[in-house]
Amino acid sequence: MADNSPTARYEEQAKNILKGELKRRGMTYATLAEKLKEHGAHDTERNLANKISRGSFTAAFFMMCLDVIGVRQVSLEA
Repeated sequence: MADNSPTARYEEQAKNILKGELKRRGMTYATLAEKLKEHGAHDTERNLANKISRGSFTAAFFMMCLDVIGVRQVSLEA
């Protein structure tokens, strides 16, 4: 069933941005988990895969992930 909530489109976009940046850098969820742990977060590889797959994470989580993987600019253009 399609998610018709007002935020669904933005959740999908955030998920795709994060997955794209990980892929661009050749990073796995395991590597992301390690980097997040260095910054005080305690997500497992599986937990990250589920959270990112759902796309319903917080803005703070999104920003932290981008920071630890070294993203400094994000384009919102499709």
